[in-house]
Amino acid sequence: MANLILAETVASVSELKKNPMGTVAAGQGFPVAILNRNEPAFYCIPKKAYEALMERLEDFELNAIADSREGQPVHKVNIDEL
Repeated sequence: MANLILAETVASVSELKKNPMGTVAAGQGFPVAILNRNEPAFYCIPKKAYEALMERLEDFELNAIADSREGQPVHKVNIDEL
């Protein structure tokens, strides 16, 4: 069965066990697909990439909230009154 691999760099679970930081470094800041029996099991991504992903997801969630409120009345407030 064919599998979609969403990374340019792949490594086996064995390679990851032998040298975890080397495996992450091989991705050069991008995700590394970890294969188990030649099938993708999970993706290993550096801290910086994970943080950027989480921030982007939060932005999507906040945009969805803002979009759902479109057309609702606007209440003007004075910052000094808060």
